[in-house]
This record gives sequence, structure tokens and C-alpha cells, in this order.
Amino acid sequence: MAPSAPLTDRQRRILRLVVEQYVTTGQPVGSKGLVERGDLSVSPSTVRNEFATLESLGLLMHPHTSAGRIPTERGYRLYAGSVLDRLEARPGAFPLDLTTVRREVDSALQATTEMLSRVTRLLALVSAPPLETTTVRRVEVLLLQPDVVMIVVITSTGGVTKRVATFERPVDPGLATWAVEYLNDRLAGLTLGSSALRQRLADPGLTVQEREFLAALSTAFSTAADDERRLFVGGAASLLEEVRQDEFASYRRLLEILEHRAALLELLRGSLDARRPFVRVGAELEHPELSNVALVGAAYGLAHRTLGTVSLIGPVRMDYDKAIRSVQSAAAALSRFVEDVYEEA
Repeated sequence: MAPSAPLTDRQRRILRLVVEQYVTTGQPVGSKGLVERGDLSVSPSTVRNEFATLESLGLLMHPHTSAGRIPTERGYRLYAGSVLDRLEARPGAFPLDLTTVRREVDSALQATTEMLSRVTRLLALVSAPPLETTTVRRVEVLLLQPDVVMIVVITSTGGVTKRVATFERPVDPGLATWAVEYLNDRLAGLTLGSSALRQRLADPGLTVQEREFLAALSTAFSTAADDERRLFVGGAASLLEEVRQDEFASYRRLLEILEHRAALLELLRGSLDARRPFVRVGAELEHPELSNVALVGAAYGLAHRTLGTVSLIGPVRMDYDKAIRSVQSAAAALSRFVEDVYEEA
């Protein structure tokens, strides 16, 4: 929610300086210190007057009567919005060369989360492309023992799923060889989870023996589909190292939510803005367990289609400028990467 009246340039500058100093020090910001560190050409008494105005607008607060001011959730949101408004159209360079992972999307997503969390010291989340963009690239059927078969499904994103099936009787090696040829001929290029894929696994034109054999192997394809609905996470351990004592309970709950990744994926989809990075602070996340954290993210994908999000979660008292620019550059790097992958797929 924006203030009822526009802020003056001086009020905006004072709010920005309070946010930046508080993010850096974690200590309430006083008027005298702000004048000295912020190079303001006004007196501390003038700053105190502006503090009072910003406090009346719900942008600043003071923890107790003798303390300086700290930003409110609303103040952080206004500050973050100003960072978004100042963003350059061309993102900065992301400090990771994704060409080293070749065409493996999974490896690129994991490397991106790790680099993001390392650069920002925040919890990094990167959602995988949706299921409907993932196709079967290759299938292998391996006879491990006379009655044990392994099926390996390799997807267009580089994902590899392995399942082992045990049979009551020894498997005819010729049947395993046939399955490799049939599955690669009939399933390559089909979307995971599609009706076409399921129909070809149960083709009525096959013999009973062939259909029963494929039915035993079919769980590998549903498992591969589940694997594609993934959220890559990085930085959980380092996040807890940075958390202050009064923030710890909120972050413990956040880590518990990570165990239920479907809820986080839904949260990311609900926050998505394909046009530019987005920021959600505290109550804006509409989740009781996330009331004391902030989410900064950006979409990545193809020219006319969003495939996923690159996000950071951390304390409301975070460096929004660095976080926003980091997700912007990471999303741009991932977009270039997936454009090459899906163009060649």
C-alpha cells in the first residue's frame, strides 16, 4: 500500500538511507548518525521532523522511546519498489558460466541456486520448467539379473530417472532388447505425463507379454514426471548462520515449509511477474508462516513463454538492491541457457 500523500524527495532519500543503514548495521538509525553518514545538508532536528512524518505514514517506527528509527514492513516495500523502478533494462552479468553444464537443465538450475545463495547469503529457490515442456529423450532397459530389469528414462532437460522391476520368472533377453527399440522409437519426443505416452505403453496392437512387460516398467515414466515438478534450493545452512536471535523462529518455520515444496511452488507461481523482477514482503506473501520474511524473484524462460522463477527468500531486513539485481541477472542467464536447450531439443 502506497502512502496517502506522495513523499517529498527529501523524505524518500531519508527513508532510503534509514533502510540501507539498518540493513547494514541491524541497529536503529538516529537523526545525528543519519546526517553524518548520509551526507545530508540538513540539521538533525530537520531529520527528526521528517522521521515523525514518515512514522505517521507507517513507513518508520522506533522500538522504544529512546531509540532511533527502523523501517516498517511498509517502508521496506516502498524502498524495494523504488529499486525496481530504477532497474536498468539490461541486467548485469551473472557470475556463473552456464555453458560449462552443456545442455543439462537440472545442472544449470542447481548451479544457479548455489551461486545465488553464495553471492547474497540468502535462501535461493529456482523452479524447474513445467512438465508440459519436458519430453522423453532416450530410454534404456538393462537386464541386471535374470529376473531384475532396470529402466532408465532420460528427459529433454537432462533429468535421469531409474527404476528397478523384479519379475517372478526370468526375463527373455530378447524382450528387453525389443523394449529398448520400441520405447525409443515410439516415445522419444513425447511429453511426460501425456495421454499419447500412456497409450503407446498400452498399445492394444502389442502382444499380451509385451504389454505386461511395459506395464511393469511404466512407473519409471510417472516417476520421471514427478521428478520434473521440482524446486531447487540452495543456502539453507548459510541462511541460519545469518539470522538474528529474534528472527530464528520465523526461519525455522520457513525451513519446515521447504519440506512441502508444492506449497512453495504455488507461492512462486502466484507471485510471478513475467515483465520484471518482483518483491513480496511479509503479509504480501499471504502465508502465516512467512509473515517475517521477504521474497524477491524474477521469471526465466523463452521469448514467448515463462518456464520458471529464480527467487531469494530472506529476512525482511535484507539488501533489496543486491537481491533484486542478483535474481534479474540470474534469470537472464538462465533464459539464454534454456533458449539454446529447447531450440536444439
